[in-house]
Amino acid sequence: MARRRLPDRRSHEVIAFIFRGRAYTAGVGRFADGSLAEIFIDAEKQSTDAADDARDAAVTASIALQYGAPAQAIRDAVTRDTAGNPAGIIGAVLDLLAEERK
Repeated sequence: MARRRLPDRRSHEVIAFIFRGRAYTAGVGRFADGSLAEIFIDAEKQSTDAADDARDAAVTASIALQYGAPAQAIRDAVTRDTAGNPAGIIGAVLDLLAEERK
């Protein structure tokens, strides 16, 4: 499957949130049809393991999205606790985006 490329200039929405007691900012880009295309995650405190993990998780999710993985499939696949809450940062961001779409 070929990677869907994004235009060099595109809109970008920003979401501030708290996950595991730490502040993060997620940047979200979409394809022209409105589907999720890319995620950027920055931690308030840079140069930490959590910040590095968040950035790497966002890159991995973005590549999967651009190669055709549906956001909902990623959301359904991430680890969750017994209450259904996301265990990782990508699950938290995808849940926030799903809530915004309701």
